[in-house]
Amino acid sequence: MPTGQERATIVRRAVRVAVAASAGFYPLLYGAGLPVMALYALFAPIAVGLLSPVPGSGRQRVSVMLRALPPALVLATLGTLLAVQTWAAVGGMLAVGFALAFAAVGGPRPAGVAPGLQLFYILACFPPYAPGTLGQRLAGLTLGVLALAACELLLPDPPAASYPERLACALGEAARGAAPGGVPPEKLREAGARLRLASVPPAERPAGAGRTDRALEQGGRAVRRLLDQLATLAETPPAGPDPASAALLDRVSELCTTCARFLRTGTGPPVAGALEEAMRDFQAERVRLASGPPGERPPVEVLRRQSQVLALAESARMAEITTDIAVHGHPTEPAVPRRLFWYAELSTPRLWARRVTGNVTFRSVLFQNALRTALGLAAARAVAGSLDLSHGFWVLLAVLTLGRTTAGATWRAVRLAVAGNAAGALVAGALLIGLGPHTDAYAALLAPVMLVAFALGPLLGIAYAQGLFTLVVATAFAQIEPVTWRLSEARMIDVVTGSVIGLLCGLLAWPAGARREVHRAMAELLRVCAELVPVTAQALLTPADGSRAAGPQTLPDGSRAAAPRTLPGVHRLRLAEAAYAQYRTEAPGEDTRTDWHAMLIAANHMLLGAHWLPRFGLRPEAGASAPAAAWAQATAEELVAETDRIAAALTGAPAPVRRWTAPDGPPPTPLSVDLEVWMTSLAHQLTRIDSSLTPSPGPDASPVTPSRRRTAPPG
Repeated sequence: MPTGQERATIVRRAVRVAVAASAGFYPLLYGAGLPVMALYALFAPIAVGLLSPVPGSGRQRVSVMLRALPPALVLATLGTLLAVQTWAAVGGMLAVGFALAFAAVGGPRPAGVAPGLQLFYILACFPPYAPGTLGQRLAGLTLGVLALAACELLLPDPPAASYPERLACALGEAARGAAPGGVPPEKLREAGARLRLASVPPAERPAGAGRTDRALEQGGRAVRRLLDQLATLAETPPAGPDPASAALLDRVSELCTTCARFLRTGTGPPVAGALEEAMRDFQAERVRLASGPPGERPPVEVLRRQSQVLALAESARMAEITTDIAVHGHPTEPAVPRRLFWYAELSTPRLWARRVTGNVTFRSVLFQNALRTALGLAAARAVAGSLDLSHGFWVLLAVLTLGRTTAGATWRAVRLAVAGNAAGALVAGALLIGLGPHTDAYAALLAPVMLVAFALGPLLGIAYAQGLFTLVVATAFAQIEPVTWRLSEARMIDVVTGSVIGLLCGLLAWPAGARREVHRAMAELLRVCAELVPVTAQALLTPADGSRAAGPQTLPDGSRAAAPRTLPGVHRLRLAEAAYAQYRTEAPGEDTRTDWHAMLIAANHMLLGAHWLPRFGLRPEAGASAPAAAWAQATAEELVAETDRIAAALTGAPAPVRRWTAPDGPPPTPLSVDLEVWMTSLAHQLTRIDSSLTPSPGPDASPVTPSRRRTAPPG
């Protein structure tokens, strides 16, 4: 059931749409005597304000509507001209349907306004072929959209907090969590959860392809990770005195406070590179202490805690860089490492080109949805034109509004819609028979019927919405031309026809929606990211060459250590996140055991470790000892094997059960501790994922957890 706030939003929207539709329809029909213009003035607010879920506050929606007006005029013109032949209208519907549905790659606002734009083409592309009425159509459409925009400004929804403001609040919580005294771990995790895009209103989500939106989205993930790391650190009290970690945490706290203020005011940015220099000094001090006499070396527990502090400082450094890009629109200092901030120096057209081409694949759920929608609309237009259905527009409207991303969900929607239309048709037929040709009665009924339909329909569900909309259609068309009870019959036939076409498309084109795709996308994501683990371990096994720059190093055998290639993983992460987001909307109460979110966290863990460990893991001059190198290499191989096994389980492929065989007791040097903490955390995440896939693991399904032999640091 909708909450009180949601009900208020629905009622305000109903009032805005009903007032805007009435403001254009009545004067044009009864004052100017222009029925075509009146019809488009009535339909435009319904298409853009009701059937298109444009997100945002009043001003944001007005901005979207005004920017969508020129494309709407073009589409109405195109539909009017292509109505000359059925085949021309079908071809145009296929192209327009795919382009507008695929616009979802641009984020919630293009995705929200796309159905309304679809409807402007659909309404105009049906007979009669009347290019002489094009001026009236465009004028009515324009008046309807402008009337709705005015109503949005006069009766707006309350604005929601912007994503930069949410990010600033989370940074403030992180600053308090890093300071002495701290914040309870549960409060830190709650602050991070508020940054999840699912918890953010669609209009405020940084989902665009430009640098600012990409930086905000990346910054949100960095701050969420920072808050979780601070919560984990708070749950493990220090094992002994550690002034170096306390000093670095103070720097993190100061940086978070400065970044929060910078996001809110745009002034007083943090000193570029200051935290990175503090991190390098911190790691150099760790190396110095661990290389001292055996009695003066810090305990292993202290070294592990220091590794955790260094990791959370890297998350804060990423938040600093993304804040700089988000506020200025571009980086004022080089964003390092460049592979992680690959978008920072690219132009907006190139970024949009990457976003579009990256989704032009059958593995993209956005591409699948666009293709399914386009084929369904084109088929509906062909059927309506071939059978010469009266008011065939409703056939396409049914396909567009009742289609879902799974065949099962489409059937449920169709079943309710047909029942609602049947009831609405009976009531509308009785109304038309009872009132007959009395136009003034229909004129008196239209406005209150619209208000009731647009308010109660979304509140009560699809069946009520369809039935009430049938009444709106009957009272509107009865004023434009003489109609009988057969109008309700025609609408019923058209809705059933459109429903059947939508069902067939749902059965033939990806009937399971994102169910299979999320399994496949997560499996590919884990496989691609797992390849980074041995490469990262190899980079940290390389002897130091006196340079602080991250890059290829010379290995003991004379070969070169390759820098981790993370862009393929970032691309797979995008596809997996899109598939997961759609899957959660399709089956919110199903498959609650599989921990999909843990898979995304594990992939991020591998991607981020591949960047910051080689960059900040200062290597001892002589390189890693032979036992440390053997442990790291064996652990990396086992983690890759375990990841491959989980990926095979996701796709249903047979895979052998792996046992943990890594060498025991890695030497507790700063180098091996950094690797150990990273790999151990990844192993725990893989164990959690595996347990969510296998309800009762057998005796061979040992968790992939590197064992630790508690020994004193070697002499």
